Amino acid sequence: MKTTICSLLIIISLLQLMVPVNTEETLDSVMKSLKELVSYHDGRRSTMTTTLSCTSVKAMGTLSSCPSGMTVTGCSCGFACGSWNVQNENVCQCLCPIIDWTIARCCKLA
Repeated sequence: MKTTICSLLIIISLLQLMVPVNTEETLDSVMKSLKELVSYHDGRRSTMTTTLSCTSVKAMGTLSSCPSGMTVTGCSCGFACGSWNVQNENVCQCLCPIIDWTIARCCKLA
């Protein structure tokens, strides 16, 4: 019985991975959850007002820099390159040999 339940859970999990996802909506829902999480401290709503503001910066080539005061939270590279790193907390660098664009996702907590 346990084997059957485990198998069923694995199949359901794999089916969820196969469902197409709208990444824009996913990012928005993650940002909303993160903002809600930031607004709570010790299980209570914080009296201090904090806002999380994010933007994407697209640049041609292998480097994309965040505006002053913002930190890289993720990178995206052209030509399906999945290899990148973050330099100095505010620059995305794509590491593949041929790259046409780089996007840095930049956020600031204020």
